[in-house]
Amino acid sequence: MKNRVADKIRLPDAFWEGIKRAGLSRAEVVRDARIPLAIVRDQAALSTAQFFALWQVLVELSGDPAIGLRIATGLEAAVMPPSFMAAYHARDFRDALQRVARFKRLCAPEEVRIEEQEDRGEVVVAWLHAEEQAAPPALVDATLASLMELGRRGTATPMSALVVELARPGVARAGYEQYFGCHVRFGAERDCLTFRRADLDRAFASYNAELLDILIPELDRRLDQHTSSASLAEQIRWVLRRRLTAGRPDIRSVAIELAMSERSLQRKLTDEGLTFQSLLSETRHQLALEYLADPTLALIEVAYMLGYEDQNSFFRAFRQWEELTPAVWRAAALAKEAT
Repeated sequence: MKNRVADKIRLPDAFWEGIKRAGLSRAEVVRDARIPLAIVRDQAALSTAQFFALWQVLVELSGDPAIGLRIATGLEAAVMPPSFMAAYHARDFRDALQRVARFKRLCAPEEVRIEEQEDRGEVVVAWLHAEEQAAPPALVDATLASLMELGRRGTATPMSALVVELARPGVARAGYEQYFGCHVRFGAERDCLTFRRADLDRAFASYNAELLDILIPELDRRLDQHTSSASLAEQIRWVLRRRLTAGRPDIRSVAIELAMSERSLQRKLTDEGLTFQSLLSETRHQLALEYLADPTLALIEVAYMLGYEDQNSFFRAFRQWEELTPAVWRAAALAKEAT
């Protein structure tokens, strides 16, 4: 596990509100992105790959390559998650960007780096679990535009960027340059938003020290809890993925592999609001979708690889996850892939 940050994204209400305002159906977006219904219904976490798929589908359904800009600019601060709300009430633009960088991890395994050099400040965003897959252009647009909106609304000025770098080929350059108020360089090595250093010093009209005194301690507490919880949960999922084919692993065998006592592991799980059974179910669910996507694997093989004693037990569990049988889900997924 070279990456200790969990590949876990919890979609804020602002995401669904943005989709609604863009005139798109949540059900249609989820279906076309092949996101399990149980994840949305239970407000469970998505992986980076699933999150990227959502943003790709948004472009396909809307027919608008610039939908990321449209969603980001159409949302007011009031509907943003607490991590972004704190940034809107920061002392100045630099302070706001630093708060975004710190608390962004509460929502997603996304790193926001701010690098100041002489007369400029560069903001680069990286997805820690993207591997070789580039972030969808619409997601990049929404991310950079949300930072641009943060600066403009916070300072109450028509602030413009110094330069914008986008890794993708150039399309609709005029629209992007009009929005950011600067030259946009396509085909760059990275996605980067650069501001004048003087703009980073601009005071926020929305600065609210009393509100920050309430928000920041709670966000810090959540961040500390999130970091430790993610680390433990990911370690357990990693062990479960390795041991499932040998039968159903129990908490004792997982504790031994993690070099701790069963009682200690159980206590840590309880303290962090987790249960071993929920982590086992989540891991099986994710693996089931991966295995079913391979048409060469028979359903009885999938059941065995997930540690079930018989095929019927697997079928019952899968219906609870997806409200479909494994065969029906596989047929729909393969048909979708063929189109």
